[in-house]
Amino acid sequence: MTLNEHAVRAFDADIAGMRRAVVEMGALAERQFRRAVESVVTGDAALVAQVLADERVVNALHLQIDDLCNRIIALRQPIAIDLREVIGVIHTISDLERVGDEAKKIALKGRAIDQSALSEQIGRIGGMAAQAGEMLTRAIDAFVRHDTRVARQLGACDDSVDDLRDTLVDELTARMRAEPTQVAPALELILIVQSIERVADHAENVAEYVVNVVQGVDMRHGNLPAAA
Repeated sequence: MTLNEHAVRAFDADIAGMRRAVVEMGALAERQFRRAVESVVTGDAALVAQVLADERVVNALHLQIDDLCNRIIALRQPIAIDLREVIGVIHTISDLERVGDEAKKIALKGRAIDQSALSEQIGRIGGMAAQAGEMLTRAIDAFVRHDTRVARQLGACDDSVDDLRDTLVDELTARMRAEPTQVAPALELILIVQSIERVADHAENVAEYVVNVVQGVDMRHGNLPAAA
């Protein structure tokens, strides 16, 4: 094997390892988010502990992958699509780490809520979270398959999640005005709703990074790629 062939194989191994680690981190962030929402819906305190444990693993993976990306850039000097992928991964893991942060917030705030008093809104929050969780699953799948179509699709999904957020916030605000005893738990629920909406935003971001990797188009600020 020539020195060049060895370098190419080493580079390919680094990229493959980076991709596997991102998928692992994404799966953990998904699980953390779903457990956090389930803890709110069911009031299961054991799930909160699991969310906090997941948080530590997600954070560790964030640091591990970030270090790997920096080493790939320094040692392998990738160019073109390879460089865009490494940079895209750095952005992706940042968003996944923030998903973990939001999951932690959801789980901790859910402990202060009386599920029976706000059962109707909590049930609908479960539906909103299911949409956001599905967005996250699809975004990670888009990362794996380099599927640029998902970013456009998740834009419409995010609009739906935003509408649910606005409706729930309006209802909970009205509930606080009508029932002063429910101000504290309703406020916690509003903060949970906002965290769920941010998870959907992070999922959309991940899908948009795929477009930048494959097509070299930065979708921020409404910059859209050509239709696939």
